[in-house]
Amino acid sequence: MKTAETTPFRFFSLQVIRTRRLGPSLVRITFGGEDLTGLAAGGRDQSLSLFLPHPGRRAPVVPVEEGDGWWAAWRALPAGVRAVMRSYTLREQRRDPDEADIDFALHADGGPACRWAERASPGDRVLILGPAVADNTAVRFRPPAGTDSVLIWADETALPAASAILEWLPAGLPADIWLDVPFSGDRHPLRTAADARITWLIREEGAPTALEAVRAAGPRGDAPYAWIAGESGTVKALRRHLVHERGIDRRHVTFTGYWRRGLSEEQLREEAASRVGKG
Repeated sequence: MKTAETTPFRFFSLQVIRTRRLGPSLVRITFGGEDLTGLAAGGRDQSLSLFLPHPGRRAPVVPVEEGDGWWAAWRALPAGVRAVMRSYTLREQRRDPDEADIDFALHADGGPACRWAERASPGDRVLILGPAVADNTAVRFRPPAGTDSVLIWADETALPAASAILEWLPAGLPADIWLDVPFSGDRHPLRTAADARITWLIREEGAPTALEAVRAAGPRGDAPYAWIAGESGTVKALRRHLVHERGIDRRHVTFTGYWRRGLSEEQLREEAASRVGKG
């Protein structure tokens, strides 16, 4: 299977077109703008960096530098000035007219991005750092050649990515999907042509834990591929189960910790940068 090339990512200036509540834990915000003509999303779990205005400012403040210089320039801005940056999945991109959807997970104790999403209204301005080429390194769902079944677990933060992956899966492919969400109202219909067994793990209904649910399910196929994303502690536990107990080749398990209990995204990024510096 073709490996994603290192492709250019650039800034795109967008504005809110409309918002729609999908459930207690999710709101969909649709963006528009002339810049969208140059955005080339790869679908599936296409991630991007979203820059939101710091509270009290009308537009996000980001020094648009060429290449990798933007990160250092952004970090050098005063904390009370620079835009709030968060990672999100591009849920869907459309043409004629050019629009893009991003689904935001909402929490009672949510951070600045959550609070922004709850108040967002048409005309609000944002920036995204996204792909200019569809086959890009920010798409991580890449089943290897010969894959005969797929296993997916996602919590509410990864639900948009899992939903987009389901729409991408080929017709008839066996797929076991666990979607772990807080409330029964977060359950909604999903589109897929795959032979998908979709299980909603509703926490308010006393659903089993992710590990209990996945462990209890029988395997499908001889060459499975797994994609697990959400809270990092749960992701690590599921990966250990899949690799060490179920025997899935570790190279065929894509795992991403979207968040960690007790840490903000800034803290997670600082921790990752610290590990790189020590390596």
